[in-house]
Amino acid sequence: MDDRSGSPEVARLNPGVAHNARVWNYWLGGKDHYPADREVGERVFGMFPNIVHVARADRAFLGRVVGHLAGEAGVRQFLDVGTGLPTVDNTHEVAQRVAPESRIVYVDNDPLVLVHARALLTSTPEGATDYVDADARDTATILREAARTLDLTKPVAVMLLGILNFVLDTEEALSIVRGLMDAVPSGSYLALTHPTLELGGEANVEAMRFWNEHATPPITARTGEEIARFFDGLELLDPGLVSCSLWRPDLLESPVQISQYGALARKP
Repeated sequence: MDDRSGSPEVARLNPGVAHNARVWNYWLGGKDHYPADREVGERVFGMFPNIVHVARADRAFLGRVVGHLAGEAGVRQFLDVGTGLPTVDNTHEVAQRVAPESRIVYVDNDPLVLVHARALLTSTPEGATDYVDADARDTATILREAARTLDLTKPVAVMLLGILNFVLDTEEALSIVRGLMDAVPSGSYLALTHPTLELGGEANVEAMRFWNEHATPPITARTGEEIARFFDGLELLDPGLVSCSLWRPDLLESPVQISQYGALARKP
């Protein structure tokens, strides 16, 4: 991979410790990972082979949700928190394919993600993209910096895909969601995915334990009941909180349930 070793962000990297953004990229078939990431990725895959399906289903969910939001729902602003390394059909690509004037802000705190985001997450001339280097817990910074690109008095789609599972305390995770959703107006949306030990994910217990011992950041699963709390006060769109692979699948797909919940909800 191109490590862009002269950049200040890459100077913060620790390639000897597997990191979620790079391991996820490995499972998705990308090229932006180190030997430590591949080693942990293979070990987790050996314990829980469905993890590759989870990664790909989560990515496909993003495409369907953003396509709906930019299309039928008419949303033109997206705040994608915990974006991860760019792959195919990133949020801005899906949104601007439907509505070129869409404005997207990506948020992550991994230095390699920052390097690639600056190079690859470019916009159409009609729209805009920006990148905020911040931890998901720092909602004040996220909102302050996002406001340079987004008009927070108009509806925003807040994307929290596979990120709250790295916030181990549920009350803290709930406060992140509340902080973001309280700052956007009626007509905004929350899109969220989260791993679970339900939906056939029971075999993931050992894999998560291994991950927490050998990689960063640590991860937790939550039940459907716990995940449903993130949508308190919001209106869930059909089909509600389901395996993300079963959320409005494409007509040509024959989706298989995977152990990752997903849902989209509107702020009334």
